[in-house]
Amino acid sequence: MTTEGTSAARSAEPLALLSKEGVSVWLDDLSRRRIASGNLAGLIAGKHVVGVTTNPSIFRAAIGSGEGYEEQLADLAVRGVSVDEAVRMMTSADVRAAADVLRPVYEATGGRDGRVSLEVDPRLAHDTRATVAEAVQLAWLVDRPNVMIKIPATEAGLPAITEVTARGISVNVTLIFSLDRYRQVMDAYLTGLEQARERGAELSGIHSVASFFVSRVDAEIDKRLTALGTEEAAGLRGRAALANARLAYQAYEEVFGTERWAALERAGANRQRPLWASTGVKDPAYKDTLYVDELVAPGTVNTMPEATLDATAEHGDVRGDTVTAGYAQARADLDAVARLGISYDEVVGLLENEGVAKFEAAWQELLDAVSASLSARDGSEDDGDEGKEVHA
Repeated sequence: MTTEGTSAARSAEPLALLSKEGVSVWLDDLSRRRIASGNLAGLIAGKHVVGVTTNPSIFRAAIGSGEGYEEQLADLAVRGVSVDEAVRMMTSADVRAAADVLRPVYEATGGRDGRVSLEVDPRLAHDTRATVAEAVQLAWLVDRPNVMIKIPATEAGLPAITEVTARGISVNVTLIFSLDRYRQVMDAYLTGLEQARERGAELSGIHSVASFFVSRVDAEIDKRLTALGTEEAAGLRGRAALANARLAYQAYEEVFGTERWAALERAGANRQRPLWASTGVKDPAYKDTLYVDELVAPGTVNTMPEATLDATAEHGDVRGDTVTAGYAQARADLDAVARLGISYDEVVGLLENEGVAKFEAAWQELLDAVSASLSARDGSEDDGDEGKEVHA
């Protein structure tokens, strides 16, 4: 092996160790340029990436620039499609292409990995029927077995998770912040599997992950701890998010250790794996691989922005399971935060609402950018209504 090859292998060693510990490394980013340039294939080959997640903010950044989308935008403008439909066509095309790149991983892992996630329109987060209809449409449109449809873990999203799972569609449940809501998500998945079994569906083809958000919890609770200004409060900074995630894994072990789950497993069902999302640190005072190093547990997924992926490859500290021995400390940390007057329920409720709102805003910005691009190509005036058709 050349010196350059040895260096490359050494730089990816923490990611290899992460994979050996049972953590699937997924990339939290996608763009047409990343696919066409071979960058995604390179990350699969060289940095142990075995999946991709997307969200409205990611597509806003990718498609909003227009780079790589010029030809499709021109075709869509000529066809006079609505702005909503144009965005749906562009995002599904990217996910389909990424799914094809990841297809060998999907085949090699029996469908466990090699997955690409596509989110339903975030404006539907509080509408169960519309979410189900959109999920079914997106799965049909992408038309790849390794697609996962992302559904937010709102109250309206829970029955949608059940129905979409019952229809045999693999789901990535997103925007989970609270332990109670996470248990509801797992119940929704198991109920969906039970309904699928009653319909005679093959359960082995249904996969799911539950995206438990990490860094945003610290960002909100740390802000409140700092405002208190006490030594005790300062000592709890940077501990709530890890505590929350570790207790989520404890809940996962409990639910998937029940007889209810065992009966489904005997019928061929797959576990809904915990996925650590929002793993890029928000506070520069923290190590940039904090939410990777400290959340290593078997049967999990860690989806990383590329900066976090690179940092983990370069100096990640993977030292085995860093979750299951920490349940008692995790509960103590959250209890300590509560004793200082910071309401857990208030924080996680706020974060869920903000999460939906941020994705809605990003989606609207994407619609506005695409609307302007379509109008520029067909010469029509854009009145800002994303639901209107743009005529050629």
